Amino acid sequence: MEGFGEGSEMFEYPHFEHSMDEVRRAGVVISGALVWTDETAPAIREAFSIANSWRDAHAYPMRSIRFSLLHHLRHQKLNGFTAARLKRMQAIRRKLRRMKDRNRPVEFHELQDLGGCRAIMNTMEDVRALVKVLKERLPHDRWGEDDYISRPKKDGYRSHHLKFAFKGRGTRALHNGRRIEVQVRTSLQHSWATAVEAVGLVRGEDLKGSDGSENWLRLFRLMSAEFAEAEKCRPPRGLPDHKERMREIRELERELDAVDTLDNLSHAFDWNKEAVRPSQKPSHYLISYDRQTKKVTVLPYYKAALAAAGYDNAEASDNRSGAETSNVVLVEVDKLDNLERAYPNYFGDVQLFKEQLRQLTRGRAVDEYTVARQQAVASKPRENPDPSWIGRRGRWTEPKRRRPRT
Repeated sequence: MEGFGEGSEMFEYPHFEHSMDEVRRAGVVISGALVWTDETAPAIREAFSIANSWRDAHAYPMRSIRFSLLHHLRHQKLNGFTAARLKRMQAIRRKLRRMKDRNRPVEFHELQDLGGCRAIMNTMEDVRALVKVLKERLPHDRWGEDDYISRPKKDGYRSHHLKFAFKGRGTRALHNGRRIEVQVRTSLQHSWATAVEAVGLVRGEDLKGSDGSENWLRLFRLMSAEFAEAEKCRPPRGLPDHKERMREIRELERELDAVDTLDNLSHAFDWNKEAVRPSQKPSHYLISYDRQTKKVTVLPYYKAALAAAGYDNAEASDNRSGAETSNVVLVEVDKLDNLERAYPNYFGDVQLFKEQLRQLTRGRAVDEYTVARQQAVASKPRENPDPSWIGRRGRWTEPKRRRPRT
């Protein structure tokens, strides 16, 4: 379904004004070793400017496809929620280098997930139903598919990926060809993936990229197999049977003190929030995790173009240094309640995964269906705060009370 909930706002989204040759050249620069000098700085800054512009130009196609996901969820009466994000520049650079190191080089403009949509469903039945309807009815060119549920990745990652090239009519044709990846997964699969990222974030390791503690990586692989069998799906290859897995899981849990570590993980993230006024709904949220201070800052944006500019600026320092002093992502969700549910790794919210691990170590089975979904966001106060909104360090601030008129 094209244009669900959309109209003239398309023109408020970033537009791309460079050539594809410029994108290719920019990709070569940003994926290489950046040596900042007075002589090289202008060319590097220009490369990042073009790269940011190309990534940001995926914002409208991403939103359009996410709206289609929402439509089909409602129409099919499926239980789930959606979110979307523009890929982080540091993640883009790592992926380009990683593919080159594996002798499978890919050019910047060929990346399929600069814009990504995510649907988190309650059960595998819901996942299969949504995947089926998207393949049959989404009016975009589907050019690829990775079923990591039927064939899990070696590291244990499980999700169903569909790759689309945006196709629109009329003024929307301006965005044709932009590649958007749609990920459909269960809450259980989502809890696994985000726990991997949250632990890696706090430890300063790229566990998602299989780089870091071997024991944590092994524990996550074993847990993935338990989750897969609970969902009556194929586990990752090369792992022992259930009895031996459980022996290893208990041993690793004791060695890592994993349950307590996960239980305390939320305390490693300094985050405070209140609900925004329902009538003032931001379109995007910029989440930033400062690795040194362990502070999470969330900035709401009401215009897509301003959100994209804020994203580019937030990444500028790390683009120059080559380090990742902060972990920044621009997220689109339909309501604040879904922000932490879709991206719990930025808030240390690993409770679902932790409870499953605790359950297994006590000799109980993984609970696929009846695990209560965690309440990730405080309920809205009766007296709504003024949405003139974010205070210092990204905290929601209470408004000053006005004196009554006399």
